Amino acid sequence: MAKKGYFALVLHSHLPYVLGHGIWPHGAEWLYEAASESYLPLLSALNRLTSKGIRASITLGLTPVLQEQLKDERFKEGLAGYIEQKIDSAKDDELYFRKTGYLERARISIFWQRFFENVGDYFESINRDIVGQFAKFYKDGLIEIITSGATHGYLPLLLDDRSCYAQVLEGKRAFVTNIGMSPAGIWPPELAYRFSYKWKAPVGNYNPYVRMGLEEIYNRAGISYFLVDHHLIEGGKAVGTYIGLFDALKALWEVQSLAYKPTEVEKKDTLHNYYAVSPGKISGAAVFARDPRTALQVWSRDAGYPGDFAYLEFHKKHFPGGLRYWRITGRNVDLGSKDEYKREWAEAALRSHAAHFTDILKGIVSDSELENPIIVAPFDTELYGHWWFEGIDWIELLFENLAKTGEVYPVTLSEYNSMFPPETAVNLPEGSWGEGGFHWVWLNNWTSWTWEKIYEIEHRFFEEALDDGSKGDSLYLRVLRQLGRELLLLQSSDWQFLITTWSARDYAERRVTTHYEHCKRLLDMLKVIRNEGHPSEEDLNFLYSVEDKDRLFKDIDPFEWRL
Repeated sequence: MAKKGYFALVLHSHLPYVLGHGIWPHGAEWLYEAASESYLPLLSALNRLTSKGIRASITLGLTPVLQEQLKDERFKEGLAGYIEQKIDSAKDDELYFRKTGYLERARISIFWQRFFENVGDYFESINRDIVGQFAKFYKDGLIEIITSGATHGYLPLLLDDRSCYAQVLEGKRAFVTNIGMSPAGIWPPELAYRFSYKWKAPVGNYNPYVRMGLEEIYNRAGISYFLVDHHLIEGGKAVGTYIGLFDALKALWEVQSLAYKPTEVEKKDTLHNYYAVSPGKISGAAVFARDPRTALQVWSRDAGYPGDFAYLEFHKKHFPGGLRYWRITGRNVDLGSKDEYKREWAEAALRSHAAHFTDILKGIVSDSELENPIIVAPFDTELYGHWWFEGIDWIELLFENLAKTGEVYPVTLSEYNSMFPPETAVNLPEGSWGEGGFHWVWLNNWTSWTWEKIYEIEHRFFEEALDDGSKGDSLYLRVLRQLGRELLLLQSSDWQFLITTWSARDYAERRVTTHYEHCKRLLDMLKVIRNEGHPSEEDLNFLYSVEDKDRLFKDIDPFEWRL
């Protein structure tokens, strides 16, 4: 009899807050692309699987900041217009290609017309409510939805424990409002973790203190489990490839290395859950780790499925519409030499890759010495459909295959955690799933100035703004709530990521500066209200403008951020 095991596909859906902050090339169009190519096709695939009697059991992360944007009328109107523009572009392309003799490309343009027409029709059929439709699957017990930090703040580097708690608390509050249920789990931003030890901020002159482990903060917020990268379980310590490139990062690395006390466990692997707890502490949470073997098959363009020569080439687009008509073609083929996309070739590759992945899962289960192993495969949702166009179809085929095997059972993380509660307590080192395994992507020579500004506002916020004597003043509370929103937005880990990777550096730097300036002005307004009670008309107009632009987390309550 074949051995039984479990498989958890965990998809992390996230984009920074871009509504009201540009459209193209950086801004709301990121949302439109992800929604039309990833989120809506995923919902359609879940519908098809359900109609076949197949329960996908995906654990879906929807970050609170993404939820807030997907429910915003500005997004809904913008996406409807974007889809119409794509359909019109495909029609224009068809005419152009027919006139110029590119009949194969004309055929592909018809494929694009149908694709976006189907996406648009589905969007309207669910009353433009992407979050609500995912929530319906959750309430029906078909998938699980988990939360994240409110604005995806990089928790290990935030100055104050209360900031970490605010990210988790406001994220959960928005989740309950938008989804209608409480989250059991959390995808930590960037899968980053820190334990409890005496810590000093890497920039600025702030007093060291013994900070809480993130598992304590999750526990305080009622979160049962979280995820980490595999090296925090298997490797003991992060690789730290870039430690020597930045003195402040090196200092952090050395302090946490001295403070870390590994747990005495004979063998740790990623195929079951643990109980994460900081040294000397009791309060903790269950933790799951990413399986590296399955990750390579999907993440790697060189060694993984998305690099197959039959699949759609992401980087080559036909202008002005921006649609893609070419396949990857070969490993080192330049963009000018790409061959035309053949959908039937891609579909054949999909069947092969879904079968191959199914065999990998069965092999891992068969080779495991554990009784009920679980293979946890976390990925960014946007990889599927957007970056790897055929990826959503691959997910659908994979779950069809698994339904036939009877050896590997799809399961949500909460289901597994309930069936098999963690039996082993572990102390985890500090780290993330970023390059090098530590904090380098977010803390380096290019980004240290952003932390100076974040720390300045964090410090002023908790020292000045949370004034109980002004709690009953409605205007004070209104300004404080918007200040809380701006601080959360300032803390978004996306800004450092975009700066370090150069993918949208100018945009990210501008966003940090914008939210920093907003925070400073709102802090000054609070001071005026405390001392004089009457902000200027100009300041009030500024408040109204910022409330309209950054209108997320309507129920935010900074007074509850205290620990």
